[in-house]
Amino acid sequence: MAIAATLLLACVACPSKKENPTGQSGTGSPGSPTASAVPVSLHVVASFYPLQEAAQLVGGARVDVTNLTAPGVEPHDLELTPDDVEAVATADVVLYLGQGFQPAIQDAVGDAQGTAVDLLSGLATLPPPPGTDATGVSVDPHVWLDPLLYASLVGKVASAFGEADPAHAAFYRANGDAFTRELATLNGEFREGLRHCRSDLIVTNHAAFGYLADAYGLRQEAISGLSPDAEPSADRLASLKDLVQREGVTTIFTEDLVSPKVAETLATEAGVGTAVLHTIEGLTPDEVAAGETYASLMRENLQTLEVALGCS
Repeated sequence: MAIAATLLLACVACPSKKENPTGQSGTGSPGSPTASAVPVSLHVVASFYPLQEAAQLVGGARVDVTNLTAPGVEPHDLELTPDDVEAVATADVVLYLGQGFQPAIQDAVGDAQGTAVDLLSGLATLPPPPGTDATGVSVDPHVWLDPLLYASLVGKVASAFGEADPAHAAFYRANGDAFTRELATLNGEFREGLRHCRSDLIVTNHAAFGYLADAYGLRQEAISGLSPDAEPSADRLASLKDLVQREGVTTIFTEDLVSPKVAETLATEAGVGTAVLHTIEGLTPDEVAAGETYASLMRENLQTLEVALGCS
């Protein structure tokens, strides 16, 4: 299953040409100071893109967000530089996913002087990870691919910001509520778009789409487990080839941060096509330049699934 980052460094904080779910630029209401006039209240470190997106949309111009995972980097593989470790130690709020998703960050947050928030902690209905690869991950971390579970994370971000900066708690809560409404709309689009499909089976490069599949009545079969670097066995590939042909699967899903070679080989042997399904663990440099966001990439995913699964 799987999630690099838009970032302060790449200016994904800038309003997207495709989506700006909160409509906020750090202003709380009509008549509020412009974004350039709003003083920064919180310095925030986010471990990878979905948490950066949530932080920026909840915090607006009142937060300065640093994403530790650069565009084009696979977040599972993140190693911290000394400057990264210093950023974690000195931030007002650190947002990360625990449970072994990014071990380097879990090690670093022990020295955080501000508030460190494991956004997986306390989330309900987190199943054990699928597959048998030795990832060290105790639960499937890819919760952001279910918009309603992602909304739960957004609520926790708003609460964390409000506790760290009580004077502006209502501002963070209002922005969080606005983003949550956008996610509810997105969830409705997925439910409608995937309601009537010829197939319900998705064959993916790695096991990043379990929550999405569960939310919308799909079945996921992954070439590798939670780690996108895990090498599938010859028996696993043969089994998947048989499954693809038996169930009339038309598409093997690749990713944009992971080599597609194994998935393309399986597709060739099974006589089917490939298409990119975004894990949204991070953005590529091209996606940053194009102004892509979580919401725009999720809608691209929906269109891709509708075509591949024969939905009407």
